[in-house]
Amino acid sequence: MLAVTVHDQGAATEGGLAEGHLAVLANPGAGRGRYRGLLPVVLDRLAAAGRPVELLAADTAAQAAAACRAAVVDGAAALVTVGGDGTVHLALQAVAATGVAFAPVPAGTGNDFAAGTGFPADPIAAVEVIAAAVAAGRTRPVDLARSTDPDGGSRWFGAVLAAGFDALVNERANRMSWPRGPRRYDLAILVELARLRPRYYALRLDGVPHEFDGVLVAVGNCPSYGGGMRICPDADPTDGLLDVVYAGPVGRATLARIAPRVYRGTHLAHPMVHHHRARTVELSAEGIVGYADGERSLPLPVTVTAVPGALRLLR
Repeated sequence: MLAVTVHDQGAATEGGLAEGHLAVLANPGAGRGRYRGLLPVVLDRLAAAGRPVELLAADTAAQAAAACRAAVVDGAAALVTVGGDGTVHLALQAVAATGVAFAPVPAGTGNDFAAGTGFPADPIAAVEVIAAAVAAGRTRPVDLARSTDPDGGSRWFGAVLAAGFDALVNERANRMSWPRGPRRYDLAILVELARLRPRYYALRLDGVPHEFDGVLVAVGNCPSYGGGMRICPDADPTDGLLDVVYAGPVGRATLARIAPRVYRGTHLAHPMVHHHRARTVELSAEGIVGYADGERSLPLPVTVTAVPGALRLLR
């Protein structure tokens, strides 16, 4: 790992970028390696914006998380990620609610947080937006969601928390050593479809109970997950609210008919799909581990809270 230089933390004006350097966290394996030549371009464009730029390199996710935390403590004005939603999720744990600015260069298989917060899908175009914000000293506030469990565990997320069939697929795929690549998820989907059964969920939205048997639950700060599936199509990361979408006790055939509609966001019209908004979401079910921004998060029960303005974006 490259050494992290100590810098003094500058004070940011309201809506502005603090004095200090830019820390960059890159995931070279993101997007299955198709953006391998992107990093030098990112570093050059950011340096041209007039701030010192430091690359944080790590061999493991734990080392990357530690490097992000160290960069924040050591006075970085902003943290920029080059990768997908997994890289974003890791970085958010370090910068959330700190005032340190953040920006994602979308270079992963899934870039749902970047899309949901208005960054261009093309990574070079996104870098230009970020560099212009750095040069102007401009940041914009967006909301984040924070999940907590009864034992005091806590995780931030930016896009969507999955807590139903989709989370079970991720959990199974992560336990599988074969096959590699996307085929592993295809197989996990088939296995979980064969095992599909409604589960009892206890849901409280701003204290109001909603109990139901269901197969899919999503809590969204942004509209999409899974690389463009608009599971919470009306979610707005600047409204101080979370969108909650759940599907009732549907069978395999009905779930298979609903799934293609998620990409267009038209599934909310299905009579077995329900949509609510709340500031605080309490969610409980047996045998479910939540997946936030596509990453393994906390086992249910969890309380998810919208935190307005918890992140300042370079945009």
